[in-house]
Amino acid sequence: MTAFPAAPDLPTLELGYSLCPNDTFIFHALHAGLTPSPVPVREVLEDVQTLNDWAVAGRLPMTKISYRAYFEVMDRYVALRAGGALGRGVGPLIVTRGDAASWQERGLNGQVVASPGALTTAELLLRLVYPQVQVVRMRYDEVMPAVAHGEVAAGLIIHESRFTYPEYGLSKLMDLGAWWEGETGLPLPLGAILVRRDLPRDIQWALNTAVRGSLEYAYAHPQASRDYVRQHAAELSDEVMQAHIDLYVNAHSLDVGDEGERAVRELHRRAVQVGAAPKSTLPLFVTAP
Repeated sequence: MTAFPAAPDLPTLELGYSLCPNDTFIFHALHAGLTPSPVPVREVLEDVQTLNDWAVAGRLPMTKISYRAYFEVMDRYVALRAGGALGRGVGPLIVTRGDAASWQERGLNGQVVASPGALTTAELLLRLVYPQVQVVRMRYDEVMPAVAHGEVAAGLIIHESRFTYPEYGLSKLMDLGAWWEGETGLPLPLGAILVRRDLPRDIQWALNTAVRGSLEYAYAHPQASRDYVRQHAAELSDEVMQAHIDLYVNAHSLDVGDEGERAVRELHRRAVQVGAAPKSTLPLFVTAP
């Protein structure tokens, strides 16, 4: 069993993550006390845009966040190496009603596109590809109905929507993850787990170890988290739920790795280049004490 540094002065730590299957799969063991942690952890479940906004406000000491939002709060938070979402074939999609071919010919500049949030990695990619779109923002699960009802020309979809958009009669206009991979040759950084920079360095690293241990437990005991994941993904079929986990949880979730670090640096560089994020020379990820 992992031996963690003593932290008698730290109370129960609030950990924010989404209701999406990849997050509940990763954090179930930590939440349920099935794996050790340097401090007691209490779950705070919210949608990703709320978590992004809360991070800007500094509300939680440890939280899931979009990488785009991380670039706004690097002065207060640092990313864990474990627990994040990076990969290939995992990117957000732009979807529209009916035949997407006509939109591909015309492009979306000047059109109204629904976005799941200003600080999502998805919207940053949209801006890089279509700098002149008009964006309206709404909760991620409201995007597909808005497109289906003709309220917007297209929608930017994330999470499990990647698997369910055909049920709304929608067509894929563009895979922004594929665009990123073609541009950079790197996996796409989507989300990270952050801890406050003012926590002791040994506690930061211990929390990274705890998150990795929680995921390792999930892999070793795949049925243990099933009810917890299903509880928070009530509208998803078991097949979609598992597909979501298989897509968004991978080797980069155990450790971001050198390639993942390069991908995050490149995303930050491009965000700075277009004026979407401030420069920073702070370390991107926690390091061992």
